[in-house]
Amino acid sequence: MSAHGPVLPLWLCEACERPWPCPTRRAELLGEYATSPVALRIYLGLHLVAATQDMSWAPADAVHRRFLGWLA
Repeated sequence: MSAHGPVLPLWLCEACERPWPCPTRRAELLGEYATSPVALRIYLGLHLVAATQDMSWAPADAVHRRFLGWLA
């Protein structure tokens, strides 16, 4: 289990207080899902939906980039 989990509803990393998923968690996720990139996208997509509700003040494109844009 990673120490770099999200603190809700702010979606900040509990370990480094950066926007989640932070760079450390991103690297961990890439390793964890190395054999299943589709599963990683589904996992992050589910978090994207929850974060969109929690961060209704944030522009939708910024939230999308934060959760899925780094996978491009």
